[in-house]
Amino acid sequence: MRVISPDGKQLGVMPTRDALNLARDAGYDLILVAPNANPPVCRMMDLGKYKYELKKKAKEAKKKQKVIEVKELRFRPKIEEHDYQVKLKHAREFLEDGDKVKVVMRFRGREMAFIDTGREVLNKLASDLADVAVIEKQPDLEGRQMIMVLAPKQHK
Repeated sequence: MRVISPDGKQLGVMPTRDALNLARDAGYDLILVAPNANPPVCRMMDLGKYKYELKKKAKEAKKKQKVIEVKELRFRPKIEEHDYQVKLKHAREFLEDGDKVKVVMRFRGREMAFIDTGREVLNKLASDLADVAVIEKQPDLEGRQMIMVLAPKQHK
């Protein structure tokens, strides 16, 4: 098998027993890096230190990632202008923070006759937020509620 030293230099091709003895004498572990190569490639390294550094890198990468939450806003088809503006402001804040917004239009009782009005309100909301959001899921009627999902725009 081909043996690589801890500092990256190739020590050449040698029998497995000799490679193990060489690594043990140097105080390292012999790790199989490429088992399918011809001859197989092994590297001398401290396995505990290697695993520790991998774990440390994974923890650092996890710390830097942003978890996207889905915030829900509930509307009714005959919403007043001021109430609409308040909910619009909240949706804008959520989107600017990088969260998705799930907009739910609820229909109760006879309001099922005003599905078109509800769709207009959702379309108006989408157009008012067009500068900070894209529609991820178009308004869709599911039972007695219409659902639309808005995602924040990717800034370049």
